[in-house]
Amino acid sequence: MNTTKLSSKGQVIIPKPLRTAHHWEVGQELIVVDLGDGVLLKPKTPFPVTNIDDVASCLKYKGKAKTLDEMELAIKKGIEEKYR
Repeated sequence: MNTTKLSSKGQVIIPKPLRTAHHWEVGQELIVVDLGDGVLLKPKTPFPVTNIDDVASCLKYKGKAKTLDEMELAIKKGIEEKYR
């Protein structure tokens, strides 16, 4: 178990093994979540969380929607062409 102390300025040093394990470098922004009996530190993601509607809406595809079978066939053809 790793331990640390709260400084007079309210700062806490995250032990090096934990920083290394989570790939946290200098300047990493962390989100602090209050859990009542403690806090949770989570890395702030560089991009906002999105869903498929947010992303796919930028594609502006016009035409009949493709079926799942048609999409799988297109992926298969693309892979075959790439590795021939």
